[in-house]
Amino acid sequence: MDVSTLTEHILAIDSRVWQPFAMPLVLVIVGGLLTLMTGFVQIRRFPIAFRMALGGLLRKDADAGQTITSFQALSTALAATVGNGNIGGVATAILIGGPGAVFWMWACAAVGMATKYAEAVLAVHYRVTRETGELASGPMYYILRGSASPGLGRLFAYLFAAFGAVTCLAGTGNMAQSNTVARTFVEAARTLAGVEVPTWVPGVLITAAVGLVLLGGLKRIATTAERIVPLMIVIYVSTALIYVVLNVGQLPHVFSLIFSEAFTPTAAVGGFVGASVAQAIAAGVSRGVLSNEAGLGSAPIVHGVANVKHPAEQGLVGVFEVFTDTIVVCSMTAFVILSSGLWTDVAYQGASGDLTAAALSTSIPGASLVVALSSFLFGFSTLIGWSYYGEKCFEFLFGSKVVVLYRALFTILVMVGAVVSVQLVWAVGTLLNGFMAFPNLMGMLLLLGTVRKITQDYFANRGEYGVSHPTTGARYDGRA
Repeated sequence: MDVSTLTEHILAIDSRVWQPFAMPLVLVIVGGLLTLMTGFVQIRRFPIAFRMALGGLLRKDADAGQTITSFQALSTALAATVGNGNIGGVATAILIGGPGAVFWMWACAAVGMATKYAEAVLAVHYRVTRETGELASGPMYYILRGSASPGLGRLFAYLFAAFGAVTCLAGTGNMAQSNTVARTFVEAARTLAGVEVPTWVPGVLITAAVGLVLLGGLKRIATTAERIVPLMIVIYVSTALIYVVLNVGQLPHVFSLIFSEAFTPTAAVGGFVGASVAQAIAAGVSRGVLSNEAGLGSAPIVHGVANVKHPAEQGLVGVFEVFTDTIVVCSMTAFVILSSGLWTDVAYQGASGDLTAAALSTSIPGASLVVALSSFLFGFSTLIGWSYYGEKCFEFLFGSKVVVLYRALFTILVMVGAVVSVQLVWAVGTLLNGFMAFPNLMGMLLLLGTVRKITQDYFANRGEYGVSHPTTGARYDGRA
């Protein structure tokens, strides 16, 4: 079977997983229920979430033991979420589903903020201490320990860990990132210097950088993320904002396209072959989940080891994470691409991050260099974040002795991702995301009552944690 045939088969399966009445419906149902259970936490409590996130940026508390600061947890989670899904993922969503895909990306984020809140809450509440002395958390632990149905809890916990391990190695947190880094690097070299650079060259660079950080474990990952994440977001968003200001007259047309074509088919125009409403929903929701990871179960693996006084505090930080990723960063990319008109250009129908680079360059000379730098930082930060997620899934399944082997395998696949085709790497990535999200979402349905109880406890008691710890029965004191 050749690569093109394999890609077609994977795309066919992927389209079934992400068709409107499959994973998108499950995400909306779970997110909607969590929104109700938490009293619309993503809306009513957003000002608190905003203050907590900014407060964490200004606070540099030294933390003992195996925890990391709340802001380091946010930075590491943002490092994994604000990745090349924000550059290449948004581009592929528009190329597959048309402008209407952006609306469905926003819809995904609207309920996803409540989902991410609940994931972080459960992750802190049910975290454990491994035999190594390190804290461990994530869906595999909160589903296994929190479910009132031991059989179902065990099934969903191990399914999540297995799918999570594979996704971290071959999915959007690894190979898709190095692929977009390589392609934006090649685009910058071609447009700025007229040089054709093979994709393996940037592939070697990103592989070496990732390998060096992985040697240091969570502390080095968190410290690295804390330093580069705010910088990379400011660089990229500032450049995109300059573009939008220069083309502000296009915004009414862009918004009209996004809202009108979310509910009507997008007609064929230029090189764009057209898209149905189902394709817009599938592309928008799948790329939305890829970008903000709400419901995917990845981010709670790091949110769960944050040093906080109450699980709801880290949950509120998770709300801000989704807002930053999708409502801010993804929207800026979408505005740039749709304003430029290049999404209809036949030359970019198989593109990803290189479309974003070309779009910015239509108004900002040299912008492809900024996108290449942003792509490298986004991809690098996502890679180190997802390496930790996969490591914890492997550790849950096989014990701590496999960590070194896992890190080596992860690093090798970074290089592989740099040289494979765009269509194949993104199809594999979004398909695996669906498999990973399903057991997490099913587990969260079993824990709706716990999320509600912890949320009510926090806002009723002004942060004094009155919910019994799942193991000791004592009040929670910020430790496992």
